[in-house]
Amino acid sequence: MLDPELSLVDVRAYFVRHRNALLVRGRMSPMYMDYYMHLMQHQLKQTEAQDDLLKVLLAALVLHLASRPQDESCAWTVNLQKPLMNLFVAGGSRPGRVTGRIFTEDIREDREGLFISQSVRPNHPPRQSMVPVEGADILSLVESFYTQSEQRLTRLFQLDDEEFVQISAEPDCDEAWLEALTQADLADLGEREHLTLLETRGYVFDCGCAAERLYPLIARLPEEDLTFVFEDGVAVIQCPRCGARYHVTRERFDDWREQQAEGGAS
Repeated sequence: MLDPELSLVDVRAYFVRHRNALLVRGRMSPMYMDYYMHLMQHQLKQTEAQDDLLKVLLAALVLHLASRPQDESCAWTVNLQKPLMNLFVAGGSRPGRVTGRIFTEDIREDREGLFISQSVRPNHPPRQSMVPVEGADILSLVESFYTQSEQRLTRLFQLDDEEFVQISAEPDCDEAWLEALTQADLADLGEREHLTLLETRGYVFDCGCAAERLYPLIARLPEEDLTFVFEDGVAVIQCPRCGARYHVTRERFDDWREQQAEGGAS
């Protein structure tokens, strides 16, 4: 279940008849508001330029998920070389939830960047692909990922008021038309093309993490390392997916371990 206090982004998917293309679009402003609330709540500080990169990648993931089967979950890691950082985003449509964070420490310098995609779906083998990318234009990198990994022509556009549009080729697509599309063409696309609404999905920015769900991460540590982690009686656990920070007492953690041991023994 989604938190009713979170702001929902409505994403609509259309079939472009006579062009054989799938169009998905949504205004991401509500999601961005909750993203900034998340940063403030957990005292996460990033530059405006870093935020802009992650926000665009989050928007691209939302559009991607809205174009995929509802039971599919996906995670993207985009390694940028200039600026040197990793962008991570993940999410799914059941429920419609996305999250993400930025990594700027211990990033390996290389000749080119890398786009890593991982997706899972019930009763299907997991899928992973890694494609080289160049530059830091996020929408262009996602288009490159589609071309190299999905082998499907896809265009992405950022419009005014934080609205994003993705148009992907379907079988027998008019690819010349799709390649020639410009941002200006989208203003009256619904008047010039026959768009059939397929469905509407909703997405929020929310990791769904909690301190208790992160306990297994530190439970794997040797006892001497745990002693160091809880040196002051309180450990700070950071979610690897969204960067949220949780302050956990040693007593609370030990109670959880005892419960796990009792559950295993029974």
